[in-house]
Amino acid sequence: MIGRAVANEFAKMRGLRVAAVAGTLIACTAGLSLLTAVTAPAFADPAGERSWEPLLASMALAVPLASPVLLAVLASRQVDIEHRGGGWLLSQTSGITPGRLCRIKFAALGCVVSAATALQSLLLIGAGVLLGVAAPVPVGAWAGYTASVAVVNLVLLALHVLVSARVDNQLVGLGLGVLGSVLAATATGLPPWLAHTFPWGYYALATAADYRDGALVMLAPDHSAVAALGAAGAALFLLATALFDRRED
Repeated sequence: MIGRAVANEFAKMRGLRVAAVAGTLIACTAGLSLLTAVTAPAFADPAGERSWEPLLASMALAVPLASPVLLAVLASRQVDIEHRGGGWLLSQTSGITPGRLCRIKFAALGCVVSAATALQSLLLIGAGVLLGVAAPVPVGAWAGYTASVAVVNLVLLALHVLVSARVDNQLVGLGLGVLGSVLAATATGLPPWLAHTFPWGYYALATAADYRDGALVMLAPDHSAVAALGAAGAALFLLATALFDRRED
């Protein structure tokens, strides 16, 4: 039954044009990252030796700006159809409670978001090769950053699924996404302890390259903090969706 329910969510995505929204997420993040990177001195100077740091640093700027809003759009589109079409009641008649349906929607959307996050990183790596970065790809830095961004994206996706499910007015979730973009963009200038206090701040904690004393350098972010966010987010999501079921009984 679960497999059929997840497949049904993917079928709904075709009509909701979720692929177009996911493509926009990839295009916005990769495009903005590339635009920011090519203006860095290492790329702007034809005689300079191009490196991977500008691309990693530019992603740390683009991801927090684009991801929160588009994650809100993805969750809103996938959940709002249940509000408009009486889907919650229809699902209950087939044995799928509201909380369970939220978990199924998250599983389906999570596959899309994870794939989009990986693809945007691969596109930037490919762009770096085409732009003439001769240095070996720092696989560890790219993989660590991409995995951390994926975790933060999934936590925020779960949050937006919950908000969209409990609030009929989808402008609330979209407004939260806009606020999240502002918070994520400003988190890079906050002390790390303060960035730990809200989920959008973890984008900044995952940054793999940034300017230090005027020089662009590779960083060694503590991915354990993002892992802890993922574990806490998963536990809270399961608890919240279980409470959804209890309220509907």
